[in-house]
Amino acid sequence: MSDERYKARQQKVKEQVEERVAAAQTEKGLLLVITGNGKGKSTSGFGMVTRATGHGQKCGVAQFIKGTWACGERNLLEKCGVEFHVMATGFTWDTQDKAADTQAAQEVWQECKRMLADPSYDVILLDEMTYMVTYGYIELDEVVEALENRPKDQSVIITGRAAHRTLTDMADTVSEVRNVKHAFDAGIKVRQGIDW
Repeated sequence: MSDERYKARQQKVKEQVEERVAAAQTEKGLLLVITGNGKGKSTSGFGMVTRATGHGQKCGVAQFIKGTWACGERNLLEKCGVEFHVMATGFTWDTQDKAADTQAAQEVWQECKRMLADPSYDVILLDEMTYMVTYGYIELDEVVEALENRPKDQSVIITGRAAHRTLTDMADTVSEVRNVKHAFDAGIKVRQGIDW
């Protein structure tokens, strides 16, 4: 491709991008859902919390499911003033105690509702929240109500597999992470700093 053709093509792309940027005029907090069976949902959510924290925004995190594991993100972000609420029961297949898991989820959910009602929070991550709805630990209607009534400029990130259709329908952005290949499937141990 000649240099002139390349420049012309790139100029056309630039004009199209600038047109879309100029047309995007709505200002509001976003609801993002990161779902799917692949690795990286929580990592993506924590990346956005890290980005927002780096911009001086106030962030809160609720962690469901993985609460007993060491958490590199929590180790770092708490030092930066990010508030964490952790279910701390671990994986539900380990506890095998629905009543205890429901109670633990409800305790964290009360903190979530408080943060979701507080306009001082810019970004809230509800990590692994989809499981809480799927397992019936937290009622979908309660989640929807809290999300719909949150402050206008507050952004919320929900992660986890099999996000309920109601959540994906109401979200502004939905990303689906899928596995192409995963080391664990080949019998390779999970690694600190990569997997947790």
